[in-house]
Amino acid sequence: MSAVPPGVSAETPDGATKSFPRVGVGATRKATVIAFFAWMFAVYDYILFGTMLPEIAGYFGWDESTASLVSTLVSIGTAVVALAVGPIVDRIGRRKGMILTVSGTALASAATAATPNVGYLVGVRALGGLGLSEQAVNATYLNEIYAVTEDEKIKKHRGLIYSLVQGGWPLGVLLASAFVAIFLPLVGWRGVFLLAVFPAVVIALVRRGLKESPQFELQDRLRRLRKEGLASEATKLANEYGVADQRSTPLVSIFRGPALRNTLVLGFAWFVNWFGIQVFSVLGTTVLTASKDVSFSNSLLLLIVVNAVGYVGYVFHGWAGDKFGRRNVIVFGWLASGVSFTLMLTLATGTLAVVVAYSLGMFFLVGPYAPLLFYMGECYDTQCRATGTSFLNALSQPGAIVAGVIVTSMLASGADWGQAALLVGALGTFLSGLVMLGARKVRTLEG
Repeated sequence: MSAVPPGVSAETPDGATKSFPRVGVGATRKATVIAFFAWMFAVYDYILFGTMLPEIAGYFGWDESTASLVSTLVSIGTAVVALAVGPIVDRIGRRKGMILTVSGTALASAATAATPNVGYLVGVRALGGLGLSEQAVNATYLNEIYAVTEDEKIKKHRGLIYSLVQGGWPLGVLLASAFVAIFLPLVGWRGVFLLAVFPAVVIALVRRGLKESPQFELQDRLRRLRKEGLASEATKLANEYGVADQRSTPLVSIFRGPALRNTLVLGFAWFVNWFGIQVFSVLGTTVLTASKDVSFSNSLLLLIVVNAVGYVGYVFHGWAGDKFGRRNVIVFGWLASGVSFTLMLTLATGTLAVVVAYSLGMFFLVGPYAPLLFYMGECYDTQCRATGTSFLNALSQPGAIVAGVIVTSMLASGADWGQAALLVGALGTFLSGLVMLGARKVRTLEG
């Protein structure tokens, strides 16, 4: 990091007399690339469980309702772990937090490969909550780094650049589908999980070389001053940098003042949107095999095509968010996704029609998460940013849990997967777009 050149005050809020240190071009791009690969392999591990669920169920002899119940129990454990990540990262720092999340990915993959029974499986898959939190910690760190970077191109197009990082989701899904198709016959489902361990370990080691964000360094200094009984000095220093001198805990702060509305609206939007994510992304192979009569091997190939299109959706929505406003783009995308999945389940017949409709659904379902994660970071102050983004991110799991409960009960009562996917996945996705209309517009983070 380098000092701010004389006269440069773009990152100095009104009334402040000091600026945050600038982050160099090389450091910014290094952090961006590492964040992308970390998220892609975290998704590989997270999605692999859903992708492999038909194979795991067959190995242990579960029926469809039992497999859905196991998936729901895993979501409960994942939610508990993910909820704890935000406050921890606001305490220990962004850099250490990112090392923690990617290390959790490696551990979850390795432990899953050794699964002896269903109880053990549910327990170790809860560690996937660390990997799932990768995107929230990435968003927190890159939000702060991009606000003070010397790379003017990234700073001007921060939403677009972040979309390339967040695009690790469909690429992680694509990677999981491709690896299953290639390696499942060779190494079995346990070996496929082991493939995720090595890259995650490498990323954790590389991340040790990243620098902490200057915004967190200031908050950490303020916290230490207050702990030493120097409250007046802490207040003076906060005023010099033009930051909020908040003394409440981060979890309390996200439910106070201007943050409250977006915490509630975004929380509910995440909750219902994960009805769609759980059905069409996590359990995509099951939906295709059970509702559209696609073979398991062909479903893997279709998911590869669908998620390649999904990556383009991330880039498009990241660009559109910079141009038309992040909230507006999210609303439109999720409404369009709900319509596309409805058409796929009700009208699409034949492979081409299913692929086109499914691809459009994924394009508009996952693509808005690029502007959404960055928008979330802009909703909160540094003192509670990781807690806010991680809290919202963790609400995906209650959404997955409720979706799983509804799907399980529908299947147990005689409904088929097509009906369950329509009423839970497609309707939930459309509803999440309507909910996002209530989100408050926020200013772009400027350090």
